Amino acid sequence: MKFSLIFEAQLSNPTREREHRVLQECVEQSVYAEAMGFDRVWAVEHHSLKYYAHMSAPEIFLTWVAAKTSRIRIGHGVVCMPFGYNHPIRVGERVAMLDALSGGRLDVGGGRGASLQEMSLVGVDPDDTYPQLYESLCMLGHMWDADEFEWHGLLDIEPHPILPRPVQQPHPPLSMACTKHDTVKLAGEWGVGSLVLGFAGPDEVAVNRKIYDDTIATRTGEQFVSSITNDWFSALCPTIVLDDRDDAQRVGFRGQRFFAESIAHWYGRGPLPQEAELEDADNAGALARAEEAFVAYLHEAKIPIGPEMTQNYKLDQAYGDADDAIEYTQRLVDAGADEIMCLMQMGTVPHEACMETIRHWGETVIPYFRKQES
Repeated sequence: MKFSLIFEAQLSNPTREREHRVLQECVEQSVYAEAMGFDRVWAVEHHSLKYYAHMSAPEIFLTWVAAKTSRIRIGHGVVCMPFGYNHPIRVGERVAMLDALSGGRLDVGGGRGASLQEMSLVGVDPDDTYPQLYESLCMLGHMWDADEFEWHGLLDIEPHPILPRPVQQPHPPLSMACTKHDTVKLAGEWGVGSLVLGFAGPDEVAVNRKIYDDTIATRTGEQFVSSITNDWFSALCPTIVLDDRDDAQRVGFRGQRFFAESIAHWYGRGPLPQEAELEDADNAGALARAEEAFVAYLHEAKIPIGPEMTQNYKLDQAYGDADDAIEYTQRLVDAGADEIMCLMQMGTVPHEACMETIRHWGETVIPYFRKQES
């Protein structure tokens, strides 16, 4: 069992000064996570999604973290791989450079970057995102098989050496973002890890794990993106753990409300997220009302509603004291997670609450599960 953090660099009241501060805080939390026994730090890639994610250049963030740490692994969770965001050769060069400089500590996830806001920024066609994601992963999976790399598919690459070469051979472990059942199945077919992102909860994680395992058991290998497979299943765990259980739930509910409202703004035409810290705010009620509005929008747009569509409104998460976090984590473990990917850096969550949460996980939660394994 591995334990990790994931960073969106979310930000309420996103002034330039607060934006700079939150990026530094994410670094500080990452360094502290290594000291407290976490195994990995993941960073997303999003573009032009004000409030929701200010992590537009994760390769820079991860390099900064790698330089300040010595053991913890660093992960792209994920690189936007349609060609308009990142040419696959440039992804390969950056991946190999960071893997070399970090001493072979890099993991690489791929994703579509599929919000209309992001695609319109760089001219990506929605119909191209899956084919280009697959081709980019295939290219990464074979980029260092020989001294020179040649490729003829959607892109034509005449023989060239791709330099530098990564420490991990034949390349760092590959994964992909999975936010619905279809993408979990694709991850299994392509032979890459499944990063199950979202607030789905243990029951839905168990469903996704079964889809992943069933796909692995029946796949033919014809769609593998590499000569090696990475059958790894990571599940998101939204968490705030404080000495005061009620305070942890208040902070967690408020952070999740901001997360849900900001993602609904960019993906579902919702209003801007509510930034004010209101005394005695009914965040659970606000989330319930936001879910109703989002479902109404989906019905109006004739978009089929699956469990993954409304998962951001589920408040059954690891918010509370250390015992609450252990209980929730055990449910994720029982559901089949190989890795618990902790999300605490949500837009309204104070830096101090993130640091205290990391401390509680490092002092109590992670040791509990390490002891079970020994």
